[in-house]
Amino acid sequence: MSEEAGPLLVVYDDPSDQRSLSLDDTSSTEESPDETRLSLETTNDAIPYMGQRFATHDAAYEFYSEFAKRCGFSIRRHRTEGKDGVGKGLTRRYFVCHRAGNTPIKASNESKPQRNRKSSRCGCQAYMRISKTTELGASEWRITGFLNHHNHELLEPNQVRFLPAYRTISDTDKSRILMFAKTGISVHQMIKLMELEKCVEPGYLPFTEKDVRNLLQSFRKLDPEEESIDLLRMCRNIKERDPNFKFEYTLDSNNRLENITWSYASSVQSYEIFGDAIVFDTTHRLTVFDMPLGIWVGMNNYGMPCFFGCVLLREENLRSFSWALKAFLGFMNGKAPQTILTDQNMCLKEAVAIELPMTKHALCIWMIVGKFPSWFNAVLGERYNEWKTEFFRIYNLESIEDFELGWMEMVNSFGLHANRHIANLYGLRSLWALPFLRTHFFAGMTTNGQSKSINAFIQRFLSAQTRLAHFVEQAAVAVDFRDQAGEQQTMQQNLQNICLKTGAPMESHAATILTPFAFSKLQEQLVLAAHYASFQMDDGFLVRHHTKAEGGRKVYWAPREGIISCSCHHFEFSGILCRHALRVFSTGNCFQIPDRYLPIRWRRISTPSAKLFQSTPSDHAERIQILQSMVSTLVTESAKSKERLDIANEQISILLSRIKEQPVSLQGMRDVSSVHEVFDSRIYQK
Repeated sequence: MSEEAGPLLVVYDDPSDQRSLSLDDTSSTEESPDETRLSLETTNDAIPYMGQRFATHDAAYEFYSEFAKRCGFSIRRHRTEGKDGVGKGLTRRYFVCHRAGNTPIKASNESKPQRNRKSSRCGCQAYMRISKTTELGASEWRITGFLNHHNHELLEPNQVRFLPAYRTISDTDKSRILMFAKTGISVHQMIKLMELEKCVEPGYLPFTEKDVRNLLQSFRKLDPEEESIDLLRMCRNIKERDPNFKFEYTLDSNNRLENITWSYASSVQSYEIFGDAIVFDTTHRLTVFDMPLGIWVGMNNYGMPCFFGCVLLREENLRSFSWALKAFLGFMNGKAPQTILTDQNMCLKEAVAIELPMTKHALCIWMIVGKFPSWFNAVLGERYNEWKTEFFRIYNLESIEDFELGWMEMVNSFGLHANRHIANLYGLRSLWALPFLRTHFFAGMTTNGQSKSINAFIQRFLSAQTRLAHFVEQAAVAVDFRDQAGEQQTMQQNLQNICLKTGAPMESHAATILTPFAFSKLQEQLVLAAHYASFQMDDGFLVRHHTKAEGGRKVYWAPREGIISCSCHHFEFSGILCRHALRVFSTGNCFQIPDRYLPIRWRRISTPSAKLFQSTPSDHAERIQILQSMVSTLVTESAKSKERLDIANEQISILLSRIKEQPVSLQGMRDVSSVHEVFDSRIYQK
């Protein structure tokens, strides 16, 4: 080997390593050429060994990096050494474990906020040193120092891939991501598509959602102030084109955009009838601007999500949330929802209590459950799935007493007495556990199926590449797309044949009034009602399953007043009568469900029709109800034979032609169109 004598020039790739890691010639043993040859003959090339040769220092780095990845760590360049003098170049390089060294203490700067980010460095001494040699005029690099002892745990193969050193996005993938971004799909959807394209398991791409967001952000380099100006200009332009478009915003002391919220005309119209139960989802951020995004959504009469409004906030605090809720109520003409579902945010909880004092506030169970893996997986280990099953059993109990007892037994069984998440959940139980919520209406949005539907709907708004100014218009496109898809699904539901399962008059009557979605829920209860027995008591009825000798539900029925209620509170919770009440109706020879138990929000009516029911004079509303009753009877009687159906179709066609010849006002035309839509849907349904 040949090395020129002279002073060494030492350069650290990371200055912090200069104080915290000392690697010199005494930390490992140099080997002679003879020993080197012996190592080449007897050592597996997959493991670094003394004297191992490389053509370049980059080749040595790549080799050590692959070795580190297999072992469960990553590496970084530590320092370089070279001869002092022009043209002498590098003579040594050190590569160290990614956890080598210690993070230096930074001087605090009160004017600049500090990131409270924990360092992964722990002073690990594992390293590889290579030295440059020249023989017969040819240069190469050899390993002259190697230590593979770590003072920390090494990662498993399924974990090591998440280290920054191994998370890379190839040029091909970058082009693909940018192409996806131009279509407006979310980062989450991009990841799913690329997993399918590459045929890899979920989560096994060489990059994460965060890496994709960082990549997209690096291509934008937006000016926040210019974006805010463009956003306000866009909202004003939309307002000029559509006077029913609504938006509000606030500026800070520097006249910069602080918060902004908006809603569309169709959203306000939908809210009038479907705004009884809403979700206010604030768990997302608009990637392009890194602002918290809140979305108000609900459930329509066909079981599909409907959009009510959006808000972008600079901060998630009480003041911002209160402003957002107050502005939303203004959009909706001061009409507060009966219930609102939100994430577990204490500032939002307080804002709801202030701005919506008469609204029942509850926490979205699916947002809570989404945090379970990070909260309980490590704590419970193999018992995690068993615990989760028990949690849902307790969550679905009917009585508060049973919940309290079940919760206590669960905590004891799984040893969770000291777990802070369990304590926090129990403290908030009245906001998420069904036994505490069954007396309030939630339109079925607490079920797992509906939560997935709502989440999929919200994802349409979370464009990965949209500029802030374009987000309002893109959200409008998403709403229009959903409305069109909803109309198609509504038509499909209306045209499908309803299969009557019980033959009961109550069933056939309800089938002509409720949407197929709502009727399917009622039909489930009607089928189950046949398995229950009812016993008249002094203060009502006791209804229980025919196989049970004890227990049951208390049902109160006042036939003259047309009022019925059950201790299970199924109707109050979902707007659909329970099997117990239906069993009592059957016992009392009731052949039609009273109108009050066929809520308008679940009927076969479009939003304009629903508005008509609420806003027109009582005389006009009564005439429409009489017409609906006649239509119900017509459908029932016509369906009894082919001959009757042919006559009905022929006469209805003539009648509709005569009606359409009559002159009407613009508003009248909308009203007739709404009734015509209801009429047609019921005829075609049979």
